[in-house]
Amino acid sequence: MAEKINSIPSDMLDWLQEKSIDMQRLMTYYKCAMLEVETKFKVLDAQYSLQHDRNPINSIKTRLKSFSSIVEKLERRGFPFSFESVEHNLNDIAGVRVICSFVEDVYTLADALLSQDDVQLIERKDYVNDPKGNGYRSLHLIVAVPIFLENEKRMMKVEIQLRTIAMDCWASLEHQLRYKKDYEFTDDSAAKLYECALLSMKLDSIMDELREKSNI
Repeated sequence: MAEKINSIPSDMLDWLQEKSIDMQRLMTYYKCAMLEVETKFKVLDAQYSLQHDRNPINSIKTRLKSFSSIVEKLERRGFPFSFESVEHNLNDIAGVRVICSFVEDVYTLADALLSQDDVQLIERKDYVNDPKGNGYRSLHLIVAVPIFLENEKRMMKVEIQLRTIAMDCWASLEHQLRYKKDYEFTDDSAAKLYECALLSMKLDSIMDELREKSNI
């Protein structure tokens, strides 16, 4: 378990070491579910390209939460540390971020994914139409998808974020500035970032107008 383990409490570290094979198996299940969702989006992108002669997806990013991050989140939220607790209480262990060309693509892809009969919607949060107070925009979905093992089928949860290029650019830079070490993030910093979020929103609006005029 060559992982960042220095921050894990000793009792939980002992449990992880004892159950390391089982934990790695669980993480493999999440990885398989993550790859399943990524493949579904790639298929949708290819189909859309054939029908409309353009790709709605600019890029796809995936990430699997680390052991230390899982432990920290369970501790912070007061959940017990067990495999059952991990699966029941945490929705973001496997993550897929889909960067789209236009705002319309965000909803087109989300609807297409959710219409598939093996995808179960658990939670939907629309921060595109209803941005967070700091200006953050993205469409968040928690879904469960099946993975097929040797002797069983398991439903595993995956967190999906769909956003435009402009939304992703703002969110990435905001995160770097807000959590940069040795940098005091002030109210003035937050206000300027909010102004940038409004500009990002305006950019998406203009690009959508151009898309409609060009019929793409």
